[in-house]
Amino acid sequence: MPESYTHFLQHPVFKVIAELSKTHSQEVYVVGGFVRDCFLGRPCKDIDIVVVGDGPAFASHVAHKLKVKNLALFARYGTAHFKYKDIDVEFVGARKESYSEDSRKPATSPGTLNDDQLRRDFTINALAFSLNEDTYGTLMDPFHGMQDLSKGILKTPQDPSITYSDDPLRMLRAIRFAAQLNFQIAAPSIEAIYTHRERIRIVSMERISTELNKIMLSTKPSRGFYLLLHTGLLPLIFPELVALCGTETVNGHSHKDNFDHTLEVLDNLCEKSDHLWLRWAALLHDIAKPATKRYEPHHGWTFHGHEELGARMVPKIFNHLRLPLDHKMKYVQKLVRLHLRPIALVKGNVTDSAIRRLLADAGDDIDDLMLLCNSDITSKNEFKVKRYRKNFDLVTEKLKIVEEKDRIRNFQPPITGEYIMDVYGLGPCAQIGILKTKIKDAILEGEISNSMEDAKMLMIKLAEEMGLSAVKDI
Repeated sequence: MPESYTHFLQHPVFKVIAELSKTHSQEVYVVGGFVRDCFLGRPCKDIDIVVVGDGPAFASHVAHKLKVKNLALFARYGTAHFKYKDIDVEFVGARKESYSEDSRKPATSPGTLNDDQLRRDFTINALAFSLNEDTYGTLMDPFHGMQDLSKGILKTPQDPSITYSDDPLRMLRAIRFAAQLNFQIAAPSIEAIYTHRERIRIVSMERISTELNKIMLSTKPSRGFYLLLHTGLLPLIFPELVALCGTETVNGHSHKDNFDHTLEVLDNLCEKSDHLWLRWAALLHDIAKPATKRYEPHHGWTFHGHEELGARMVPKIFNHLRLPLDHKMKYVQKLVRLHLRPIALVKGNVTDSAIRRLLADAGDDIDDLMLLCNSDITSKNEFKVKRYRKNFDLVTEKLKIVEEKDRIRNFQPPITGEYIMDVYGLGPCAQIGILKTKIKDAILEGEISNSMEDAKMLMIKLAEEMGLSAVKDI
C-alpha cells in the first residue's frame, strides 16, 4: 500500500478541499513546489491545486466554503486564485499543452493528472499529493521526482529539448533552482539549454530579471552566474558581465579575472547581508573595468575611473534588465561610485578630513558601503588579506569616532544659499555658491566645527574678502 503523507496536509484549506472533492466527485491534487518543499523542509506559502475538470468552478466552491471574498477567476487561462490566511492558493484544471515556435504561451486542452505532471518543468516539481478521500495524502510520482530530490539533481519529466524549447524561461528556472537548492542540473539538460539558448530571446526581460533576482538572493549566487555563463545564456541577457571574463598578460604582468573576482565579492557579501540591491552593487562594482583597462609600463594594469564610469553604466543596465529606475537604482549607482573610497583609506593615511568627506557623501548608506568594501578584499595571499582587514577595521573604528564627534552623516552645511541671499541682499549668483562651498570644505577639513556659530563667523570673514556687505543683522 502506498505511503501516506497526511502529516504534510494539516492546513485547514486541505480539509475543505478534500470534503468538496468528495461532495462534487472531483479528482483534486496539490502539486509542485509545496510538495517538493515539504520533503526539503523548506517553508512554502504557495499551494497549487490541480483539478481534473473545471478548476475555476471548483475554486468557487472552495472560496464559498471558506468564506473567502477575494477570489480571482481567470476563465481565459482556466485558473483561479485566492489568499486564505497565510497562504496563496491557485487552482488550475489538469491540462495538456502545446507550443508554437514564436511564443512561450501554450495552447491548452483538458487532460489527466499525468498529463499535467508531464507538462511541468522538473520532476521534483511534478510531485503531487492526492486530496481525494480514498487516497488522501498519497504521493503521485510518475517521473521519479523523489529519487531526483534525494540525489539533488534537476531533470525534466520529458525530453529536455522539448521542455526548454517549448518554454525557454525554464532554462533560467533550472539555473535558479540549482543555485537556490544547491542541486546539479542533469547533463542532458545542460546540453539542451546550450543548444536552445537563443530561444531565451522570446522571453520578456521582466521575467528574466525576476529569475536573476532569485539567483541573486540565493545563498551562493556565483553558482547561478557560472551556470549562466557556461550554458551560453549570460552573453544573451547580460553581456556587460561577460566582458569581465578573462585575463591578459603584457611583459609578464597579468591582471586578475574580473568575472571571478566579482563573483567572489558577491559571495563574500552574501555571507553578511541578504539585501538584494546591495548584492546588485557588489555584482556591478567593477562593471566598467573592461572599458577602463590600460597597461602602463611603470605601473602595470590600471582601471582608472572605473568607479565613475561604472556608476554611469548602472542606469543603462537597469533599464535593459527592466530593473527599477527609482531610488533602488540610485542606491546601487551611489555604492558603485563610492566603492573605492574606503579601500583608498585602507591603503593610505586615515585622516579625519577624508573620513568626514566619506561620511558626507555616503550618508545613511555608509554601513552598506563598508560591507561592500570589506567583501571586496580578495587575494590568494592570506597575509595580504589579513593586513587589509586589520587596516579596514581601523577605518571602521575611525568612522565611528568622527561620526560621534562631528555629526557629519547626511551632512548639509548650517549656512544655506537662501540665508546668504537674505543677509547680503543678493539674488542667485556665483558668489553664493563660492561661499557655500568654502564653508562646507572648512567643516569637512576640520578647520571649523559643524555649528551655525562657527559657520556664520567664517561667512562674515569670507564675505568681507569678497567685498560683500550685509543688509541686515546677522
